[in-house]
Amino acid sequence: MQPTNPKAEKSPPPPQEASSSSPPFSSSYSSPLSSSYSSPKASDSVKDGGSILKDSSDAELTKVPLMRALVESKDPSSKEVDDLTLRRFLRARDLDVEKASFMFLKYLKWKNSFVPNGVSPTEIPDEIAQKKLYSQGFDKQGRPIVLAFAAKHYQGTDGGDAFKRFVAFTIDKLCSRMPAGQEKFCAIADIQGWGYANSDIRGYLSALTILQDYNPERMGKLFILHAPYVFMKVWQIIYPFIDNNTKQKITFVDNKKLKETLLEDIDESQLPEKYGGKLPLVPIEDC
Repeated sequence: MQPTNPKAEKSPPPPQEASSSSPPFSSSYSSPLSSSYSSPKASDSVKDGGSILKDSSDAELTKVPLMRALVESKDPSSKEVDDLTLRRFLRARDLDVEKASFMFLKYLKWKNSFVPNGVSPTEIPDEIAQKKLYSQGFDKQGRPIVLAFAAKHYQGTDGGDAFKRFVAFTIDKLCSRMPAGQEKFCAIADIQGWGYANSDIRGYLSALTILQDYNPERMGKLFILHAPYVFMKVWQIIYPFIDNNTKQKITFVDNKKLKETLLEDIDESQLPEKYGGKLPLVPIEDC
């Protein structure tokens, strides 16, 4: 199948559909109806920081405490996690408590083993030095904006660990910029100048895993700009691994309508100067 022209405004279809990223529970993982914990009442309050969760459906308000009881029975450290986080994992698994709990516990295991104390810029000097990620401004929904220059990324020599830490560092930075009540960010990926020297399929897939599996429901929108034909060959490899919810958030922007398209979601006062806006670029580590 020939790659789709990137000037299409929506993400091109892949040669095949992505398989589900939700593994079934193993036989050793007990059902939420197990006697290993006491199921809360559906009427129990769902709270975060003393406030009832806003913009939650009745089903979410019922299932968040069910999920909390399950994950806390498996990992007591889950008590430190707020209800908003649990709700994000539930939403990522269509409110299936078992699948969401499996996903969340997998995230906790990854976090505690890979980035237990977060990531400091001093741990990823080579990634920082490439000056490939910037953040400034907010879109019309109040989501912080991150801008990535793909042509500035080069595969590391450490098997990809530094890049994975850089991705975790970036997401933490973006979360720290989110206003109260906001859970998502808006991303702009500029592919101009990208070539095979920048191709890092293993790194791209690692970043996708960290975003989808460990930080679900964080990305609200992704604009892809200036995508060259050669990039679309790599895109067709990556696309099947993107879950369906994420696919709906991706837009390939027509070069001739670049500013017009971005202005639909981002006010000119919040748009980077590079694309006709008012804000200068700020390196992600300085945000």
